[in-house]
Amino acid sequence: MTPPPSSTLTWAQLRDLRCAELEGAADGWGKASNRADAGRDRIEKQLLNGLRETQRGAAADAAVGRLRQLGQNLQYVYTECGLVRTALNSLAHEMRAQQRALREALDDAEALRFTVHADGSVTYPEAGEGLIDGKPLPGGTASVTASPGLLPPSGLVAPNPNAGKAQDIADRVTKAVRTAAEIDWRFAGILRDLKAEEGLKVPDRTWTDAAGDAAAVRDAARGYLKSGIPLDASPAARKAWWAGLTDEQREEYLAVYPDQIGNLDGIPALVRDTANRDNLQLLIGKLEGQDDEDAETKLAGLREIDRQLSARHRPGEPPMYLLGIGDEGNGRAIVSFGNPDAARNVATYVPGLNTSLDKEFASSDLKRARDTAIGARYYDSSSAAIVWLGYDAPQSPDGIDGLDVMGDKRAEVGGDSFNSFMAGVSATNENEDPHMTAIGHSYGSRTVGAATQQGGGIPGVGDIVLVGSPGVGVNHAEDLGVGEEHVFVGAAENDIVTKLPSERQALAGAVGFAAAGPAGAYILGDVADQGDDALWFGRDPASSAFGARRFQVDEGPELVGAEGFSIDAHSRYFDPDRDAVSANNIALVTAGRQDKVKTEEYR
Repeated sequence: MTPPPSSTLTWAQLRDLRCAELEGAADGWGKASNRADAGRDRIEKQLLNGLRETQRGAAADAAVGRLRQLGQNLQYVYTECGLVRTALNSLAHEMRAQQRALREALDDAEALRFTVHADGSVTYPEAGEGLIDGKPLPGGTASVTASPGLLPPSGLVAPNPNAGKAQDIADRVTKAVRTAAEIDWRFAGILRDLKAEEGLKVPDRTWTDAAGDAAAVRDAARGYLKSGIPLDASPAARKAWWAGLTDEQREEYLAVYPDQIGNLDGIPALVRDTANRDNLQLLIGKLEGQDDEDAETKLAGLREIDRQLSARHRPGEPPMYLLGIGDEGNGRAIVSFGNPDAARNVATYVPGLNTSLDKEFASSDLKRARDTAIGARYYDSSSAAIVWLGYDAPQSPDGIDGLDVMGDKRAEVGGDSFNSFMAGVSATNENEDPHMTAIGHSYGSRTVGAATQQGGGIPGVGDIVLVGSPGVGVNHAEDLGVGEEHVFVGAAENDIVTKLPSERQALAGAVGFAAAGPAGAYILGDVADQGDDALWFGRDPASSAFGARRFQVDEGPELVGAEGFSIDAHSRYFDPDRDAVSANNIALVTAGRQDKVKTEEYR
């Protein structure tokens, strides 16, 4: 945005600008933001929990509703006040840079005994010698140019050596003033837009406006804040960076860049949860302003996650922590049940085919992690389970993209991201020697397999669980890097995904898979000949040749039964109601009680 032609900022005004006063005003907005945050925190952690635990009935439900509304209002106040604070600090930061440039030019003028006029022109004295008479060349005035620094001095005779120096100073003064005027105009527009609608409620459209406000301030604060975020550093280095910030710096990053901080591996879980809960509201507001099927699908998933975060948790149920959220690609969501920084046992579940940020994921996949956490906590209360949707799982059928489920690319890209996440969990866990488990389901098992082959394996992971696997990209359990005795496999007898033929065995099955998913592969390929234990992504993990520990699971419903066609056997492994023995075995591995796992014969 360019400043208006009538801008009257002078270099004297820029020189005398008190940036500390801008920062003082920013501190005031920061205090307002912090008070709103403290009020929201008290509502969510004290008042709502106390009311739910002691009161029942319509009046109590109405009070809960009012408190939730108040909490949302305070969250909005926290966000907007935080944005005003950062906008003012960013303005001061950018103005200081122009003040420094101006002062350096003025200091140079003073040292040379030049005179800088109010309009920015610079008068210089006589100097040098004329080519003809040898007399000093007369002084003059370097004027303000339309393009400072771009027009070289001109003349047919040797110029006064002061002329070029004076022009350089005039250009530097002019450039500093014009840049400061542009900064002032740009931030005036941003601050004008940071205003709330009248009233006591914060409807969805208000969060849509807040999302726009946040985007504008983020863009303006790039030099002030974003450039400091160690995006290319290791998770351990990011943890150290965050620990070294002041409280004020942390507050600003959380207010303006919740999307960056909330999804940055190596940042503590409590901080990520705080940032992502705020970013969740901004994402909902952002997608509310869009009118397309993808936005509606993701909105349904975000709203269901938001509902669960706000819902009353039953006694003994592990609390939720939102460790990642985003709308890129098919969507991102990472949710932990139990604090992964405090827990001795941490399991991370990677979902597979057709998983995306939608209501089904928010209902079913979150439940799998919750059931695993509850089961593990029965054996060791210091346990947490995470569902990690940190990559674009293949979607099928989905035209050409549906063929991705037949390839390794998404698994390899996802495996790299998964390793970064697990390195972050390892860095922030507070226990001396935590026990960590990676769980891969369906194509997610291929992603876990890919992660084991990158950069020395999955950071911190000592056990691997594979369920409903079409192969993991290696032919032996020992190739996964944790020792074959620490690789556990669950494969239901009627799960067709665990019987997908290899490429060599079933070209027809591959064509059927591209057209109709696992069912097409099963029907058109007729499962081919499994005598060599080959699956689509390598040797069958449930075979003796693979060498893992196969644990007991329910066989699941038949592919074709009395109620018709079903692939339900592929989705029951985590459910204690539909496959208690499998869910319990997964919980035992998660809790570090591998000795209690019930095994069964290989295929």
